[in-house]
Amino acid sequence: MAGAMAGQQPGGAETVAEEEPARVLNQDEIDLLLGFDSSGPANDRSTGIYAILDRSMMAYEKLPMLEVVFDRLVRMLSSSFRNFTSDNVDVSIDSMVSMRFDDYLNSIPLPAMLVIFRAVEWENFGIITIDSGQIYATVDILLGGRRSPKTARVEGRPYTTIEQDIVKKMADLVLSDMSSSFDPLSPVTFAFDRVESNPRFAQISRPNSAVLLIRLRVDMEERSGIIEILLPHATLEPIRDLLLQTFMGEKYGQDSVWERHLGREVEQTSVELEAVLDERKISLGEVVDLKIGSTILLDIAPSDPVRIKCGGVPLTTAQVGRVGDKIAVAINENLRAFREYLREQGAI
Repeated sequence: MAGAMAGQQPGGAETVAEEEPARVLNQDEIDLLLGFDSSGPANDRSTGIYAILDRSMMAYEKLPMLEVVFDRLVRMLSSSFRNFTSDNVDVSIDSMVSMRFDDYLNSIPLPAMLVIFRAVEWENFGIITIDSGQIYATVDILLGGRRSPKTARVEGRPYTTIEQDIVKKMADLVLSDMSSSFDPLSPVTFAFDRVESNPRFAQISRPNSAVLLIRLRVDMEERSGIIEILLPHATLEPIRDLLLQTFMGEKYGQDSVWERHLGREVEQTSVELEAVLDERKISLGEVVDLKIGSTILLDIAPSDPVRIKCGGVPLTTAQVGRVGDKIAVAINENLRAFREYLREQGAI
C-alpha cells in the first residue's frame, strides 16, 4: 500500500507512519544471489541457488543405529573373508557419506562390476561395487599368486569369467553378513539380483535421489581394496524410525526392538527349579556331630505343600506326588510370590 497509513491512539491523537520504499535489486545482485557470479569459477556450485538446491539433495538425518549395524558388519566380514581367502583380512569402515545417485554413477571408474541386490522385505534395491584392486588381490590370493604389495593390473580389458565368479562369491558373503547385521534391528533378506558392467545400466533410483554410500576398506596383509555399499534413502525408509534410535532399547512399548528381542531370549532361557521340602536352622555343633545315619527332623507332613524356588527366589508352592517311577510336583497356584518379589525389587 503506497503512501501513508493513519491510525488513532486511545487518546484520540492521530499518528502517521510512512512505509519504507521498496528496494530494487540490480542485475549484479540478482546474478550473485542465483550463483551466476561472472568473477568466480564457471562451474562453482558452492554459492547462490546452486548451494541451496545441492543442500536439499544432500541433506540427510543422522542414523545412529545404522553405524551400529555396519560396525557389526565389518566384524562379521573380517571373519567371513578370512575363511574365504585363508589369509589375514581386516575390514574397516572408510567413510559413510550421503550424495546424489547420479554423482555416484559418474564417479565409478571403468572397467567396473556393479552387483545389484534386492532388499526383499523393503521392496527396494541397492548396489555393491568392488574396486579392481580388491578383485585382483583376491584373485592372486585364491590362485596362489605372489604376495606383492603391488597387484598386477591389466588395463583396458573386461573382467574374465573367473574374476566375475569371484566377485559374485564376495558379493554373496557381503549380502549374507549384511542380512545378519540388520537382523536384530529389523529382519531383512538381501538377495542377489544381477551384475552390471556399465554403470548406466544400474539405474535403481532416479538420478537426483539421495543415496547413502558406505565405503569399506579391506586390508589383506600388504594389499588393500575398497568395497562400496550404496543404499538409496528410499530403501531405508521402512526402518527409518528404528535407525533414528540412539541405541537399541531407547524406546519402550510394544514396538521396541530391544523389548521384543529380550522377550524372545527370555522365553527360550533354561532355568533350574528347586523343590524345597523344609528349612531349619541348626547350630554349628550339631553340624559337626552329624554322622552317617543321623536324622534331621523337619516340621512338615507328607501332605504339606513344598516351596518351588529358582536361584533362591520363591516362585510358588506345589504338592509332591509320583508319576510312574519318578517323583513329581503339582503346581498349586500361580507365580504370585514371584510377582511380589519382583514388585519389592522394583522390577514391576
